[in-house]
Formats: sequence, C-alpha cells, structure tokens
Amino acid sequence: MKQTEIYLVRHAHSTYSPDEYGRGLSSNGHHDQKLLMHQMAEKHVNVILSSPYKRAIQTVEGIAQQHDKDIQLIEAFKERTLAGKPVENFQEAIEMVWHNESYAHPGGESNDEARNRGIDALKDVLKTYEGESIVIGTHGNLLALIMSYFDQKYDVTFWRNLDMPDVYCLTFEEETLVNVQRIWERVN
Repeated sequence: MKQTEIYLVRHAHSTYSPDEYGRGLSSNGHHDQKLLMHQMAEKHVNVILSSPYKRAIQTVEGIAQQHDKDIQLIEAFKERTLAGKPVENFQEAIEMVWHNESYAHPGGESNDEARNRGIDALKDVLKTYEGESIVIGTHGNLLALIMSYFDQKYDVTFWRNLDMPDVYCLTFEEETLVNVQRIWERVN
C-alpha cells in the first residue's frame, strides 16, 4: 500500500495585526523560515499547499523554491476564526472553545466546525495526492484541531506548546494515520 506523507507546517512568527490575509512574517519569522528550508532540504516533496494567509505562504516559500514547486492556495487551511471581532481575553476565549468543542464565539467557528473544515480538506488532499509527499502551510490552532481528529492527545496543551514554525509529518495509508513525527528542531 502506498503511503502518503503530509507535512503540516505551522507558520513562523508574525507580528500581530487584525489583517489575517495580509499579515506577514516578522524578522524572527523570516530567520526561522530559512532554518525550516534547510531542515526540509533533504525531504522528498511533490506538492506544496498553503493557507491563503501571507504568513503561511511566506513560511513555505523557501521549501517551494528549493523543490521547484508552485504553492497552491487552499482556503480551507486558513486559521480558525475565533470570533467575528477581536476578543477581550484571547487565552480565555481559546480555553472556552477547547473545553466546549461545539461552542463558537459570535461570528467565530467552534472547534468542531474548524476541525471538520480542516479534515475535509485533508481528506481531499489524501485522495488527490495519494502516495505523494505534501507540504501544507497552515496555522497552530487548525494544525492541532486536524491532529486531534486522529488522537485526542493533540489538545489545547499541545497547541500551547507548538513552536513558530513547527512541522509534523503525518504518514497515511489511504485515510488511516499510521505515524506522526515532529520534524522541526530549533537550532541556534
């Protein structure tokens, strides 16, 4: 049976702004993006997909150039919408949606909704690119939600401990997850 490798890449550091689509990487983010490019240099990569958010695209750009691939934008891999407008206490707002997975703040997505969006997109990728190696530029909350579909140990604590960037290689046989390996290693 052909195995499919999915590299879920959480974007590198970006300076916060309310412009989700246009917010790019910080200088630290650009530095780490170059480290990530070197760590992914020896990996076999067939396809590069990304959230349409600039910080996710910029994080995988070096990998795309290195492997001479175009980046295909997939709307479904954008970050979960926590609320329709900025929340007063971000940590409290995140805790609420992780502890009640069907709850959504006004104008936002529940964990269930965001996870379903991410998993539907992931299943499409697994069907379309079966047996290939795919890099997906995405975001911390969505990455944790996708992984939590397969194993509940990928929870809010896992999300809190993610690095920026971070990379997990998920190996699949058809739609069955058979292995998870963290790829990113911060080297000073």
